[in-house]
Amino acid sequence: MSSPTSEQLFARALQLIPGGVNSPVRAFRSVGGTPFFTKAARGATLTTADGRELIDFVCTWGPAIHGHNHPRIKAAIAAALENGTSFGTPNPYEVEMAELIVKFFPSIQKVRMCNSGTEATMSAIRLARGFTKRDKIIKFAGCYHGHSDSLLIKAGSGALTHGNPDSAGVPASFAQETIVLPYNDTAAIDAAFAANPGKIACIILEPYIGNVGFIKPDAGYLQHVRKATAQHGALLIFDEVMTGFRLARGGVQELESRQIFASESAGWANRPDEPRSTNGSSGGFALPTNEALHPAVTPDLTCLGKIIGGGLPVGAFGGRAEIMDYLAPLGPVYQAGTLSGNPLAMAAGIAGLKLIEELSPYAKLDTLGRQICAAALTAAKTKGIPLQAPQVGSMFSLFFTPTPVRDMASALTSDAKLYGRFFHACLAGGIYLPPSAYESWFLSTAHEGKAIDQACTVITQAIISL
Repeated sequence: MSSPTSEQLFARALQLIPGGVNSPVRAFRSVGGTPFFTKAARGATLTTADGRELIDFVCTWGPAIHGHNHPRIKAAIAAALENGTSFGTPNPYEVEMAELIVKFFPSIQKVRMCNSGTEATMSAIRLARGFTKRDKIIKFAGCYHGHSDSLLIKAGSGALTHGNPDSAGVPASFAQETIVLPYNDTAAIDAAFAANPGKIACIILEPYIGNVGFIKPDAGYLQHVRKATAQHGALLIFDEVMTGFRLARGGVQELESRQIFASESAGWANRPDEPRSTNGSSGGFALPTNEALHPAVTPDLTCLGKIIGGGLPVGAFGGRAEIMDYLAPLGPVYQAGTLSGNPLAMAAGIAGLKLIEELSPYAKLDTLGRQICAAALTAAKTKGIPLQAPQVGSMFSLFFTPTPVRDMASALTSDAKLYGRFFHACLAGGIYLPPSAYESWFLSTAHEGKAIDQACTVITQAIISL
C-alpha cells in the first residue's frame, strides 16, 4: 500500500485539526496553495510525503542551526532516552544547560527552564510585573512574543500573516495594560514613559526583529531603550528566542558589543560596499573575533528557546539574580511546568550548544547569507524590481518594496502577492522558503556548496520570472 500524499494528508487533517495545521502559518494561506507534509529531514533537505526533496530555508523556524537530524544531537537524544523520557524531578542535564547559558550570556546570572518561547516571554513579563509592582508593559508593533494574552496585540508572525494581529479572545482589560509602539522610534518610547509615570513594568522586544521579516535596529536605538528603562525604573526584556545562539553565542547582546568594538577598531568596520537593497540603502557588518567583550546593551531579563532544545520543545528565561529570585519557591511570582527541563530536550540542546562552541560557525553563516542576498539583489536589479534584503549572519528576509524596512509599517509596504508568486516559483525549483512575506529566513551549517549554489540559481530565476 502506497504512503498517503500531502494532498491526502491535508484533506484528512482538515477534518480533525483547525485549518488542517497545528500552527497557522503552515497552512499556506498567505502564499496560496496546499501545504506539503514532511516525512523526513536531514542536513539542509526536507523530504516530503510526495517524495520531493527541498532545500530548507525555514530550519524549523530557527532551531536547526546545524541542519536537520544532526548525528551528534541524535546520539545525545538516544543516550538520554536510555534513562527515560521524563522524571518529574530535577535532572543533571538541566544543570549543565543552565551553566552553558550563563557562560555565554553575561547578562544572565540565573535561568529557569520552560517548554516554549511563549512560556518564556509570558513568565518573564509576570516576573517583571511582580518585581516592579507595576502592571503596564511596552511592546513593539510587529514583534511577536508568543500567543499569551498580553502579547497578541499588533503581533508579528502568523498573527500578521493572517491579518488578525489582535486575536479574538483577548480581554480588552488585558489589552489596556499593553502599550504598543513603533519599532525604531525613540521619541515614542519617551512619550510613553511620560504619559504613564511609575506605571510601566517593562519593555519587551525582539532586539533584531524576526517575526515581521528580518529588521535591524537603527544605530543607538537599543541603547536608548536601555537608558529609558533604567531612568524610569522599568525592566528591559530581550526576546532572543530566535536570535539567541543563532546570530552569536551571546545573541544580539554580544553582537551589539561587537558593533561598538567594530566602530572603534580599524580592523573591523561596516561594509558600505555590501549591497542590501536595489535602491541604494546599505547595511551589514563584519564579525570581529574578540570574545572578551561585555554586552553594550545589557537587558535585565532574556528569553531563549529554539536552538537550546536542539529541535525539541523548549524555552528559558533568565537575568539578574535579584530579579530571578522573585520566582517561586524563593519569591512570590509563581511559575511552573511539569516538563520543564525535560531530559531529552536538555540533552539535545547541550549537544547543539557544544557543537556551536566547537565550530564557531557565525562568520561562515554570514558569508552564506550575504551570498544569497547578493544573488537576489542582482536579479532584482536586472529585472527592475525594488527589493530590500536586510541580513545579519544566518537570518535575513526579502521585501519587495522600494522602502527601506525599519519597522512594521515599512515591512507592510512589501508586495505580499508578488512574494507569493516568488515563493511558488522557488518551491517548484526545489527551494522551501517561509510561506509568508513577513518571516525571517534561516540558514544552517548544512547549507553550503551545492545547496547554496542551487538556491542562488533558483532564487535568481524566480525573480527574473516575476
